[in-house]
Amino acid sequence: MIAGSVQLERLTWVEAESVLTPDAVVLIPLGAAAKEHGPHLRLNNDWAIAQYLTRKVLEAVKVVVAPGIGYHYFPAFVEYPGSVTLRLETARDLVIDICMSLAAFGPRRFYVLNTGVSTVLALRPAADALAARGLLLRYTDIRAVGRGNVAGAAEQEGGSHADEVETSLMLFIEPEAVDMVKAVRDYHPGEGPLTRRRGAPGAYSPTGVHGDATLATWGKGRAVAHAMVSAILADIARLRSEPLPAAAR
Repeated sequence: MIAGSVQLERLTWVEAESVLTPDAVVLIPLGAAAKEHGPHLRLNNDWAIAQYLTRKVLEAVKVVVAPGIGYHYFPAFVEYPGSVTLRLETARDLVIDICMSLAAFGPRRFYVLNTGVSTVLALRPAADALAARGLLLRYTDIRAVGRGNVAGAAEQEGGSHADEVETSLMLFIEPEAVDMVKAVRDYHPGEGPLTRRRGAPGAYSPTGVHGDATLATWGKGRAVAHAMVSAILADIARLRSEPLPAAAR
């Protein structure tokens, strides 16, 4: 952990007062702790990715890490047992309330280390609402971070979930959480939520995989992980230098 970086949950309120300053960047990890990832990955897959990326940020830059968010807006997976989603409004307001609570003690800049895709639909209006209060919220666009490395590493025909890329990432981050014996190729082109019902709206996936998880390797995961960390650190650097919204002046 780099000098000056702290995990808020490990502090007393007296210690928290000294780090929650106007120049602090507060990082909020966001990763689903209950979302299907096929037969070979665990429900907490995104949570594990968020925790890994947070550790790497802590090792590299000075931030205040708030406790993570394990529930958010994940409507595309609700047909698969164990998957949980919040309503869009609830997910939006959850982030607003966290930031507003911490802003009362000084911080004006917040970064959601986001490992979801649909989550952006709630994070975007949250950022707008916070800007009106003079607070700056930025978040990871998981579709953009490391895009070149992902494109270079992937061999699958198509996919976006529990697929070659995501499985490779987990083989690098937490290999004991991956059961490659159960990894499958399950790719049916389509738009919208994943569905277990053939012919239903969305992308058909009886396994919950959208892509080809059998092509995953540790080496591909290493390349993607390093690219993601670099992109997130660049996001945070931009956030530090970005002007605060006019309402804060």
